[in-house]
Amino acid sequence: MWRDILKYGVIAGLVVGGAMVATFAATGGQMPHGGLGMAVGYATMLVAFSAVFVGIKHQRDVGGGGVIRFWPAFGMGLAISFIAALFYVAAWELVQATIVKDFAGSYAESVIAAQRAKGIDPAALAKLTAEMDAFKVQYANPMFRLPMTFSEIFPVGVLVSLVSALVLRNPRVLPARAG
Repeated sequence: MWRDILKYGVIAGLVVGGAMVATFAATGGQMPHGGLGMAVGYATMLVAFSAVFVGIKHQRDVGGGGVIRFWPAFGMGLAISFIAALFYVAAWELVQATIVKDFAGSYAESVIAAQRAKGIDPAALAKLTAEMDAFKVQYANPMFRLPMTFSEIFPVGVLVSLVSALVLRNPRVLPARAG
């Protein structure tokens, strides 16, 4: 099981990390903030986490003789998700170091510009600017940034692991083919 966890975790990690690096490289580091950027990011995560489903199914069909209980399946999914999330964090650090030099500054500017466009009052704008300045300082600290980046992807992996374990505990769902 551990070999499968490592294999499918690395596959998921390479997909999500590689997609991140490729997307930022292709756009010159100008990934849009907000809805479109989040949609692209989370869609990529879901594609990568299909490795969780495949890994659990492989364990059920090959290692478990066609049967897997919920908790072992869920645990396997979480372990695959954890490995993929580590790749995601490493990829983001690589992107930050090479392509997107000042993410926090760019993000802060886009948030402030969006609120200005909505006609925010000066007092609220001053407060927002102070909050964004504090965010930039916090984001420069790896002890803040790394867990924050990890928490972007891991909950998606937990959800995919939960659904996969619930579905695949039933041996009649996508049964193994007789070879």
